[in-house]
Amino acid sequence: MTQNASPVAPDGQKDGTTHELQAGGVSAAGSIVMAVAGSAPAYSIAAVTATLVGVAGLGAPAALLWCGLPMLGIAWAFLYLGRADVNAGAAYSWVARALHPALGFLSGWALVISATVFMVAGALPAGAMTVALFDPSQADNTVLIIVVGAVWFLVMAACVYFGVSITARAQWIMSLIEVGILVLFAILALVRANTATHAGPNFSWEWLGFQHLAGPGVFVSAALVAAFYYWGWDVSSNLNEETSNGHKSSGAAGLIGVGIVFILFEIFTIATLMMLSTKTIEKDGANILSVLGDVIWPGIGGKILIIAVALSTVATLETTLIQVTRTLFAMGRDHTIPKRFGSVHKRWKTPTFATLVVVGVSVVIFIGSAWPGSSVSGVMNNAILSIGLQIAFYYTLAGVAVVVAYRRVLFRSVKNFLLIGLWPAAGAAFMAWAFIVSIPSNTPVVNWLGIGLIVIGVIPLLLFYRKAKVYYSRRPLEVPPELDKKAPADIDLRSPEQVATLPDPNTTAIRTLDD
Repeated sequence: MTQNASPVAPDGQKDGTTHELQAGGVSAAGSIVMAVAGSAPAYSIAAVTATLVGVAGLGAPAALLWCGLPMLGIAWAFLYLGRADVNAGAAYSWVARALHPALGFLSGWALVISATVFMVAGALPAGAMTVALFDPSQADNTVLIIVVGAVWFLVMAACVYFGVSITARAQWIMSLIEVGILVLFAILALVRANTATHAGPNFSWEWLGFQHLAGPGVFVSAALVAAFYYWGWDVSSNLNEETSNGHKSSGAAGLIGVGIVFILFEIFTIATLMMLSTKTIEKDGANILSVLGDVIWPGIGGKILIIAVALSTVATLETTLIQVTRTLFAMGRDHTIPKRFGSVHKRWKTPTFATLVVVGVSVVIFIGSAWPGSSVSGVMNNAILSIGLQIAFYYTLAGVAVVVAYRRVLFRSVKNFLLIGLWPAAGAAFMAWAFIVSIPSNTPVVNWLGIGLIVIGVIPLLLFYRKAKVYYSRRPLEVPPELDKKAPADIDLRSPEQVATLPDPNTTAIRTLDD
């Protein structure tokens, strides 16, 4: 079948609204940079390592490994789903076509909710890191941190607003510096761990096994924490309409991105266990990467890694904005939410209205959640914990979707069975298990926010059901012709928006791009 790039909304020609993003604005290499930036390696290491070690102890590297493998399965699912359907909504479109439109809409809704919460939460660390870097004496100045965080957020929003090419350039600069610093310190950590004395134990291959994850509930808790490390790589799929050769490059970028951050996560987690004592990890958990940097490179190591964390935090704000705005754009284009969300700027070719709405909502929540004494602050803390449930929800559906969509070709080769069937299915099963098992251990507030915010998506689903009848009657997702040589010549190649205008392919032949 043909890959649908930048479909036009059903009434786009009637209202004069532009529904096309900037094709080719992101290169294949730039897509990989986006995937790495989306996972925010430095930010994730700094923010979550102490928590993971506190839960799993010496089993922390194993938790990253055994959670990373299912995550790679989901990345394979995104790769093959992206080959069948190029759509800025990614899972929002794929799940709808492979499983059911309602599930597809809720997948997109879950991403919008989780990304918005994370984006707001990430602005505060960006402000805190910047203040700590330039004036440590103001580290407790909440108002200053709010202002600086808001400035970073608005700068990244401007990059997203003024075109994907500017966004890609900004990511190249920030991510190359961040990853360069992390690679340098990873090498220094390995050398120092093997040539000098250190506060922690010597490395053991048992750290990658299940020996340290055998306690009651340890593996479940550790897996959920580890899953948060990886989330964000799928931004490359939301950029598939704007990426050169997007039907292949975007999915491959997500897969490569997961592999890169996995290596960085493992090295720094092992380095933390070896170089720092348990008491130091517990005491300086919020500043763990800076402390580790000072041990690896006494004097300036900590400040250099603070720069990496600040850049990582700012970079992931930008990629998260991309995920939210592109998903809302796809929804608006399909009329599953107000169609104005599906419009783009005539010059910049970016989702103008969606970006402005997200920025406005985020700034309001950001200020309210960070203001001293505000009751919103406690709500936001619980909301951040609920992100894991929302991630697991739409990753599970994507993993199932690829198996269903490609079911006719799964057994035609060992490669198909492993990479399209078994591995994504295992990833989906893992995510579903994490979702279900975590519910009893969560607080009621976390469950209400995590699951309740997804359920709220039923409201716009019902309100716009009739207006989005094309989306809700969408044809099944079909296997690309390069994987299905026996696909019938008269397969339905119409995009959802073309159903009302193009003739039925069963009576009129439609040629594929491969023809």
